Parts: sequence; C-alpha cells; structure tokens
Amino acid sequence: MATTPRGSFSNANRHMQEEEQLRLTSVGVDIGSSTSHLVFSRLELTLEGSRYRVTKRDVLNESEILLTPYVDDTRIDVEALEAFINQQYKNAKIRREEVDTGALILTGVAVRRRNARAIAELFAEEAGKFVAVSAGDGLEATMAAHGSGAVTHSAKTGGVVLSIDVGGGTSKFAVCNNGKVQEVSAIDIGARLLAFDNDGAIARIEEAGRKHAGWAGFTVELGQIVSEDSLRKMVAGMIDKLLAMIKPESLTEDIKSILRLPPLTYQGEIECVMFSGGVSEFIYNRSKSTFGDLGSLIADEIHRRMADLDLLVMEPNARIRATVIGASQYTVQVSGNTIFIAPEDAVPVRNLAVIAPEFPLDADEFTNEMVRDATVQALRRLDLLSGRQPVAVAFHWVGSATFFRLQAFCGGIAEGLKDILGKGHPLVLVNDGDIGGIIGLHFQEECSISKPIISIDGIALNDFDYIDVGALIPTSGSVPVVIKSLIFPASPQQ
Repeated sequence: MATTPRGSFSNANRHMQEEEQLRLTSVGVDIGSSTSHLVFSRLELTLEGSRYRVTKRDVLNESEILLTPYVDDTRIDVEALEAFINQQYKNAKIRREEVDTGALILTGVAVRRRNARAIAELFAEEAGKFVAVSAGDGLEATMAAHGSGAVTHSAKTGGVVLSIDVGGGTSKFAVCNNGKVQEVSAIDIGARLLAFDNDGAIARIEEAGRKHAGWAGFTVELGQIVSEDSLRKMVAGMIDKLLAMIKPESLTEDIKSILRLPPLTYQGEIECVMFSGGVSEFIYNRSKSTFGDLGSLIADEIHRRMADLDLLVMEPNARIRATVIGASQYTVQVSGNTIFIAPEDAVPVRNLAVIAPEFPLDADEFTNEMVRDATVQALRRLDLLSGRQPVAVAFHWVGSATFFRLQAFCGGIAEGLKDILGKGHPLVLVNDGDIGGIIGLHFQEECSISKPIISIDGIALNDFDYIDVGALIPTSGSVPVVIKSLIFPASPQQ
C-alpha cells in the first residue's frame, strides 16, 4: 500500500507537484494600540486539485496578552515589545529558525510609520517568510468576523450573523451573509478610551474618551479620579451609541461624529450576534481580571441590554484572539500557455494583497458599473481603497468571452482600480481558468491601459491571500507564484 508523501516546509522554491502534504510551523503576531499577542501553530496542507488546502490546524502555544507599551502618546516602546516577543518564543519552546512562515498584523497606533518601521525591524530575519499587514478599520472588522467564527457560522446556516468586535479604542461591525462579509463599519467606542493607574486615577485619555465623558456631563483630566457612577453613566451612553449602529435610521449627529467608516446599510433579519475583541472576554465571563480600563463596565452594560437586543447572542470560537494564527505558504508553477505579461520586466512583484470581488459573471449581461462597484466594495472591505499599494484581483470566469462581456468586465475593473492605477501600480489579475491571455490583451488593446499588466491563470485565490509573482522563465514561458494565506482560528478549511 502506497504512503502519502509528507514534508516539512523548507523554502520558497518548492513546487506543487513535489508533495501531496505539507506541514508548516507558523506564527501569528498581532500588535495593536491596546494589546499585543502571538499564536504559534502547526498547519497541515493537503494538495487538492490546483492548490494546497489547510486541512488541519493545531495551536501549539498562545502567548500572554501584553498591554502594548508606550514611550509617549504615539510611540510604542519597541524595546519592551521585543523583550516580550523573545520571551514568548522561549515560552513556546520554538526557535525563530524553526518558524516556516507567519503573519505580522499591525493595527491602530502600530500602523503609524515610525512604529511600523521599528516593529518590522524586529522581524527582519523573517521578512521573506512573513506576510506583513497594516490593518485599518475595515480590514480589522473583516478579520475579526473571520477569526471569531461569524463568517463560518453564516456559511453553515445560510443566514446573517452580525460580528461586533469591541476593542481598546474602537468597535468594529461586520455583516456576515452566507459565508461572506457583506459590509463593515466602525465607531470610536472601546475599553481604553480611558485607562487608569493602580490608584484609580486617569493615566491615559483618548480624544473620543473626552467626547463620551462630555456627553455624560463631566470632563476628564490626567490624574483625576472619576466616580464609578459617572463612569457607568459614560459607558451607558457609549452602549447606547454602539447598539444604535444596528439600526442605521437612529444615528444621531453625535454618533455620526465618532464614526470611522460609513454606517451599516443592512436592514434585513439578523440570525445572531457574536462579540469578539478584548471586551468579549468579560462579555462571555472568561476573564475576571481588570486591566485598568472600561472593559468590565462595558461588558456589564452589554449584559444589562442583552434582553433588549431581541437577538440571539452566540459565543464565538475566538474572542480577544479573533485574529490570524499565522499564514500558510507554498509555491506554484504557473503554466505559460495563456498568461499575459507586458512588459516582461513588470515581474517580479512581491507581497500583493489579493481581493476577490463578487463579480456578476454568472449573468449573461452585466455592466461595467456592476463590476466597478464589486471591485470598490472588495477594496473597502480590506482597506485598500487609498491606492497606496498594488493589489491582485482574483476571479473565476463564468460564461462566454464575448467582446461585450470582456469590455464590461475590463472597463469595470479599470474604473474600480483607478486610484491604484493612477499611482503607477501595475494591473494584476489572477483567474483559476485559462483566460489570462485574452483578458490581459483586452486591457492593453481595448482599454488602452498604459500601466504594466500581469494577467495569469490556473490559480484559485481568495481574500486574505498574498502573492509574489516571480520573473518570467524564458525556457518555459511560465512564472513562479508564491502564495501566502492568512489562517484564522475559526475559518473553514481553505
């Protein structure tokens, strides 16, 4: 009886045909404004058709939760962070050279240029193995929905699950419909808008904290001790505004002033709500410790309001750790028969975020406006609208490739990516069929795209994939593609 070949990940030159199963040691590093933590995992990938799927994930070690250290109001104490990270590797009994791949997720203050550069230097030796992601509110909301299990639950039931991630500085919302994140929003409501020292005096104030206190009828200053009654009044007002987000018609001017993303537009039935983020540890009675902030008071207020929600509140698969547990990584050799790359030196490109819009390709007729809107929605969901970085558009072509359909499809993508293309980034398209050549040619000849065009096929990609496209191999006309996929604790097998 034949045995299935197995291998441990070794380098980025592996090709898909070499092994049917891979085992990777992966680490997910989450550094945010309020807390930082790591998760070490063992991933098993099995070759299914044209790509590897994660068929097993085991968490090897979950780090302690660190209150992110600061030098001042905006600068993270990188030395203290480095000491924490090194200690967590020791606690996990894993050496850095034993980690095959991973993900470094920066959110909030950590995204700021000076912080991000210094934090990235802590992982310089893993730079080629890690996916580094700077997450804004939309991407945070989307990741929390995947990590908590809200997306997976909506796929299983075919219903709508509302994910609410209540963190230190913000609360993020995601409407999950039938296994997809339909829309997201975010608001300045969080546990560490006010933080206190051991004596109960205010040690840290965010601007939104001043607003919420003002709406509750008092002002806040550093060193001040605020009565519990005043804090509970402030928190009650915060939860009023949090729950109003579920009913967009009730948004006041005060609420609109603290929105970080456009409000939710979904008006239909919601099957259940899942809370994640640091405050969820208190909501689901998993933590009794206080962290010198408003977390336990917020949870108390949410408990008091649950009956009024008239919604089923379900416990998620992950709460404060509803983030990536690492990344898988492998190399695929792409057939050169139907790819289009112009000019040839447009490759290599590295670490491109993938968007997988819900294109209306199953319809016989569709407009470029429909394709444009799907593209923009996918960019917004992953915080890629600014055009600061190139992206790869992944799609599954359905139906005929008539001139009318190609023109609507290509024209819509060009409009949706106008800010990205306008900043000189290449147009990168990846499909899982054999239409890469004709799509690339249509963009060049009919849409007159002057930017570099990379259109490759034979690869199925999803949101949260990141790809490196290597240089064209002259002897075969192919390009090697390294695929790195973010892995969540509660995501379906990928």
